[in-house]
Amino acid sequence: MQTKFKRHQAVVLLTDANPDYVEYHNETESDSEEIPIRKGMKGRINILLSNGQYHVEVLDEKGKIIAYAPFNEEDLESID
Repeated sequence: MQTKFKRHQAVVLLTDANPDYVEYHNETESDSEEIPIRKGMKGRINILLSNGQYHVEVLDEKGKIIAYAPFNEEDLESID
């Protein structure tokens, strides 16, 4: 199977994430603020899912992981 993106590759989101499938990454209870995952946010490929989607680590401005969400290949654009 030919894939467009490799693991840990930096990407930009071209669409908003479906909020039903977003998994927020809260290191402590005080980090419980759930920021909406929007078009234009940066991320990094985590894994390729069995359904052909990419599991993406969504990053904040500082490069910290704030959430994980599945995206189709056409919903992502490489930064590199």
